[in-house]
Amino acid sequence: MKKLIISIFTLCMGMLGMQAQTLQFNSNKKFKIVQFTDVHWVPGNPASEEAAERMNEILDTEKPDLVIYTGDLIFAKPAAEGLDKALEPTISRHIPFAVTWGNHDDEQDMTRTELSEYVEKKDGCLNTRTEGISGVSNFVLPVQASTGNTEAAVLYIFDSNTYSPLKQIKGYDWIKADQVEWYRKESAAFTARNGGKPLPAMAFFHIPFPEYNQAAQNENALLIGTRKEKACAPAINTGLYAAMLNAGDVMATFVGHDHVNDYVVDWNNILLGYGRFTGGKTVYHDIPGGNGARVIELHEGERSFKTWIRLKGGKVINLVTYPADFARGE
Repeated sequence: MKKLIISIFTLCMGMLGMQAQTLQFNSNKKFKIVQFTDVHWVPGNPASEEAAERMNEILDTEKPDLVIYTGDLIFAKPAAEGLDKALEPTISRHIPFAVTWGNHDDEQDMTRTELSEYVEKKDGCLNTRTEGISGVSNFVLPVQASTGNTEAAVLYIFDSNTYSPLKQIKGYDWIKADQVEWYRKESAAFTARNGGKPLPAMAFFHIPFPEYNQAAQNENALLIGTRKEKACAPAINTGLYAAMLNAGDVMATFVGHDHVNDYVVDWNNILLGYGRFTGGKTVYHDIPGGNGARVIELHEGERSFKTWIRLKGGKVINLVTYPADFARGE
C-alpha cells in the first residue's frame, strides 16, 4: 500500500510538472528573473535560430531562478512546434518558467486556452489560470523568504489580451476592469497576511498600458535605455496603474510588444519597464545591439532591485538599481 501511495504521488507530480515547486530567495537573499519577450518563433525559418542562440547563451550566463516569457512567443504555424522551440532552452535546463500571451500567439492554429493547456503540461511550467475573469494567462507567483515559509515578494502575471473589441476604438485591447479588480483583491490579501504592510511586487504582461507614454514623454522623468517608438498602448485606460499606486505593492511593471524599446522610466515611484526583444529576424527588430533579454534581481526584505539588459557575447548594458538610481536630490 505504501508503494502504491508513493507511486500515485509521483505520477501526480509528474502530471503537474513543477507547478508544486516553491519559488524562493536564495541564501544570499537574491532572486533572479530572466525576461524573454517577443521570440516570434517561425518554425522552419533559420532566422529563429538566432533567438535560440541568445536564450541559450543568456541562461548559461545568468542561471536565473525563474524565466518569464511576456508574449508573442510564436509567429507562424504550427503553434505547438513554435512553442516547443521557444521554450526548449529553459525546459532543457530545468528552470521554472511562466508564460503570458501576446497579441500574435493565438493567431496561428491554437486558441489562447489551447496554448495554455499545452504549456501547462511542460516540465517547469508554473502557469495556472484564474477562472471567471477576462484573459487566460492571469495568475500570481509568490516568492518565499530564504528561510522559513513566509511570503517575501509577489509576481503578478496579466493577460493583456489582443485587439480592441470595439469597432469605434482602433488598435490594441486593454487589461479589463475585472482583471484590475482581481489584482486589487489579491494584493489586499497578501498585504493583510503581511500584517498590513504591502509585499514588494512586480507585474508582467505583454502590451504596455497608457502610462508608459505619459512617463516617456515627460521631460522630468528619468528614462534609461532605448526608445525608438511610441508605446503601442491601448486607447482605453482601465486603471491598472492607478490600482497599483493605491495598493502600494508593485515596484515595477515589465512588458514587451514594442520591439525597439527596452527602456525603464520611473513614474510616481513605479518603474515602468520593457524587456529586450529576444527574437530573430522574423519580424521588425532594429534595436541597437541586437536581441537579448532583461534580467531582474530582487532583494529579499527590501523594496529594491537591480535590472540590466544582457546581449550577445555576454555584454551588459543599462544596469540600474531601483529606486536608488532614480532618487531626486532635495
